This record gives sequence, C-alpha cells and structure tokens, in this order.
Amino acid sequence: MTKERDRKTNAIRVLDAARIDYRSWFFETPIALSGVESARRLGIDQDRVFKTLVTQGRSGGYYVFMIPAGRELSLKKAAATTGEKSIAMIKARELLPLTGYVHGGCSPIGMKKLFPTFIDETALLHERIVFSGGRIGCQVEVSLEDLRGIVPIKAADLTIT
Repeated sequence: MTKERDRKTNAIRVLDAARIDYRSWFFETPIALSGVESARRLGIDQDRVFKTLVTQGRSGGYYVFMIPAGRELSLKKAAATTGEKSIAMIKARELLPLTGYVHGGCSPIGMKKLFPTFIDETALLHERIVFSGGRIGCQVEVSLEDLRGIVPIKAADLTIT
C-alpha cells in the first residue's frame, strides 16, 4: 500500500479525482530525461510525447506551453499566442516554488496555481497524448479532451519549424 501511495503524484491524484481514464508509466532514472528519451524508453512515438514548459511574459504573467518532445518552443509564436510583447523561459530554480514541480517532472495538471495553458496544434492529430505525470520518471497518457476537462487548454502553432 505504501508503494502505491508513494507513486501518486499531484497530477495522478487530480486524474483519479476527476475519474479520468489514463495510463501511467513509472521508471527509475537518476536524472531528468528528455521527452525524446522518455518516449524511446517507453516505446512510444515521440510525436505523442509532450514536454511542459513554464514561461513568463513581459507583463509578469506566467504561461504554460506543451510542445512535442522533439520540438523547440518558438518564443515569438508563444508571445503572439498570449498577447505578450515577449515571453521568456523561467529559471529552473523558480519552477518548484511556482508550480510545485521540479525540472524534468513538471506536469500541466496539479500545479500550485492554474496558469493559462497552450498546447501545440499537433496534439490534435493524436487520440491520446503523453506528458509528465508530475515527477521525474513518471509519464501519463490521456486524451486531449480529458486533459481539457481538467486544465483549460488552447491549441496553437507554437514550435519552430
């Protein structure tokens, strides 16, 4: 029982409470893995694996972006999507106090505060997507529709092409 409780992250608790159909994977790793490496380890198409990035706009507002693991966030597109003049990634040391999650284990679900959240439009191509379950070595898979039921999320063109 203790082991099962230890595996429950904030994100998984939220999914359970909302009675969302999800799949989770746990794997041991001494360091945070890239989304591409996580996909490789799990045998999942990397285009379905999304990384969660937290940014701050020039106005001081925070924004969450989910993009495919193998792609790079376009800060210019991110700023245009949010209506900000500019957007910058937050420093890794600011992530835990702001979201409750560490770098490499940040989930869009279960953050300390709900921030405006955007997902790359390529997510619309997949029935289910995979992203961090709220700690290093944990990934969850849900439908975009179910994710939107928990976190208001907007799709947009967000990556560098």
